[in-house]
Amino acid sequence: MPMNLTDWLGNNPWALWLTLAVLLGVAEILSMDFVLIMIAIGAVAGAVVGAIFPAELWWLQILAAGGVSVAMLVLARPTLMRHVNQLPGYRSSTDKMVGSSGVATSDITATGGEIKVDGQAWTARVYTPQTVITKGTEIEVYEIDGAIAVVYPKYGELPTP
Repeated sequence: MPMNLTDWLGNNPWALWLTLAVLLGVAEILSMDFVLIMIAIGAVAGAVVGAIFPAELWWLQILAAGGVSVAMLVLARPTLMRHVNQLPGYRSSTDKMVGSSGVATSDITATGGEIKVDGQAWTARVYTPQTVITKGTEIEVYEIDGAIAVVYPKYGELPTP
């Protein structure tokens, strides 16, 4: 009787781990935050253990993948991020938001509101406390204050606070 894919993967768990590693690596290219690549390295460790030890020791594969992933996230990623942040011309995703245009998806006041910039929803507040930006108005991001975008209407003068 010919072997089907499920039987083959059951006998060769390393292939499943390797597939997961490749998928995580591709997803990392889209996110560029160095989290998924660290988990992908853990999946490679699971693949190595899966290739060396029998499939019945599946718990050892999970332990290796999880342990290496956590170690990479805790030990390697902070160092890598420090080096990346020091590269000339590097700007974080929040730094890139400054100067971006978007649309108010709710009324925005000094106490809050919501915007959409580049397809992402953000909590926002106005740059000048006395200003109210109505829903549907085009806005521009002045700065990022924690997780809140500080915005002003795109058209018109930038009022002084």
